[in-house]
Amino acid sequence: MFYKYEIKNNGTEDILYLYLTMSYEFSKELGYNTNDSDMTRRTKNFIENKGINFNGSKVYLVIDDIIVKALDIGKDQPNIELLKDALYYSNDHYLVKLKLENGAMIEITLREFLLGTLSSIIVPNLEKETLKAICVLYRTYAFKEMQENGFISSTNQFMIYKPISYYKLSWITNYDDIVKNLNTIMDETDCIFVTYNHSYILPYIHYCNNGKTQANKSIHYLNEVLSLWDLASPYYINIKDYSYQDISKLLKTKITNKSIFKILNMDNHTLLSKFKIDDSIYIGEEFIKLLDLKSRDLNIIINRDYIRFISKGWGEFLGLSIFGSNEIARNGCNFANIIKYYFPNVTLNKYIKELS
Repeated sequence: MFYKYEIKNNGTEDILYLYLTMSYEFSKELGYNTNDSDMTRRTKNFIENKGINFNGSKVYLVIDDIIVKALDIGKDQPNIELLKDALYYSNDHYLVKLKLENGAMIEITLREFLLGTLSSIIVPNLEKETLKAICVLYRTYAFKEMQENGFISSTNQFMIYKPISYYKLSWITNYDDIVKNLNTIMDETDCIFVTYNHSYILPYIHYCNNGKTQANKSIHYLNEVLSLWDLASPYYINIKDYSYQDISKLLKTKITNKSIFKILNMDNHTLLSKFKIDDSIYIGEEFIKLLDLKSRDLNIIINRDYIRFISKGWGEFLGLSIFGSNEIARNGCNFANIIKYYFPNVTLNKYIKELS
């Protein structure tokens, strides 16, 4: 792999130079498929196996006397468990059966599936590492659904799939750039997925929360995690007003400014779980869908002519926060750090096919 090495000091730190030649298959990989985490892993293995006394963090890879890549092997990165079988599970080889809303079944590549699902959650200013984290979670969902059910519904509680061409008009000025970026994100996370106790996890994702995510006692990889960045999100506060006539139509019952609202149950003292209006009982999730509200962290203000709903956050506050992930990424963390922050007890895995 590396035919020689040198340790040089630039005046402030030691730098390890690792030399390759283009005749090595490993060095050819630098041109297309190998990401930094893979390169860092192999470099660390070489240092350990050769017993090289190097305590620095900066490594230069040199091919035919030209420095082609710089690595920082000192960064604290979560471990990625490696499993053989990269070819079958790769973006362009793994096939997904998709059940469309009309009941028809189609078969597409994992790449096409990820393009269509990632496109549905894009909001302005998404960081690359945030999209990578979401990509890994959506890939995990594809593996899970195909393993357990043999197909994926194109619309489900975790994601919406539309062919990438569906977004061409809405992205008319930068469609090609967005597609290119999404393909890069898929390639740089190819074959990476997430498990808990050796089983694929579900991709719980929300746009922002009220300062912390929610734990779920029955789903052990969903923990309560602080996400104070979300309090500064432009999606944090949402206000919606309904006239009594409009809300009566939506809820199919007569509601007036004399109606009595009563909370029956709350999740973790924060999210509305069950409540009643006069004699009608509503489940929180169903209620916010009927009224197109952003979350169950809800304040209701009864006015003379209308009802005002003030919701905090956007989503169910489970798993990964997109806004929080963006802030983590801007502080220098990669997709693996993001996933491990919001899902502390999971394992990141990668199907690999060693070429050297």
